[in-house]
Amino acid sequence: MTHPFAAVPDLFRQDGAALPAPFDARFGPLRRGKADDLVVVAQMGQSIDGRVATESGHSKYINGAAGLDHLHQLRALVDAVVIGVGTAVADNPQLTVRRVSGPHPARVVIDPRGRLPPDARLLADDGVRRIVIVGNDARPQFPGSVELVRIGLNQGRAAPAAILAALFDAGLRRLLVEGGTHTVSSFLTAGCLDRLHIVTAPMLLGAGQPSVTLAPVERADEGLRPPVRAHLLDDEVLFDVDLSAQRLPVGRAKTSM
Repeated sequence: MTHPFAAVPDLFRQDGAALPAPFDARFGPLRRGKADDLVVVAQMGQSIDGRVATESGHSKYINGAAGLDHLHQLRALVDAVVIGVGTAVADNPQLTVRRVSGPHPARVVIDPRGRLPPDARLLADDGVRRIVIVGNDARPQFPGSVELVRIGLNQGRAAPAAILAALFDAGLRRLLVEGGTHTVSSFLTAGCLDRLHIVTAPMLLGAGQPSVTLAPVERADEGLRPPVRAHLLDDEVLFDVDLSAQRLPVGRAKTSM
């Protein structure tokens, strides 16, 4: 029996084509951006108490089958998946679409100093674009088919807006920022996310790494309170956080249609 999601990747990319329920509610907002021609969504999987890993760093797997399916569905809908080099080195992910039907996205690593190992699994030559964003002075040794994108750094870090502008110039329009927590938090703080998908698993860890870290506020009513929609994924809950009102136009992306 064909899974209901099987037709979604093709329909998603067709203007005006309706998506079958429940995928229109979950993914419809990702079809077009409000700030410019980019759509940038970040995804986090966490416990009920907001942890993405234990104190020892163990995280496989906080989310269950439905949460992992959702992540792979997102990958199948975007042009590129973006992670920081810390996550790439620690987890050595493939960043491919395996749990659902759909195309593999381009794989992008933010690696200012060029320290990603050349044998990292996400650099495997499988016909999909692989892009590593490095600083102007980095001298990495990657396979020749890997695209290097050089950008200026600020105190050794690549600014999220500069990253988005570079990926826009590379022809990538829908982007999934998948991790880690520092990378997602930096994009959120910089006003570089349209949506944030937080998939919460029915689990309490009590301590460990928090999912998102923002600058502290003094009063609770000073906290960010964007529009949120909740979707049930079996026994997990997807919180679709709408950050489009604070998303800043980036680079040379068009601000009008």
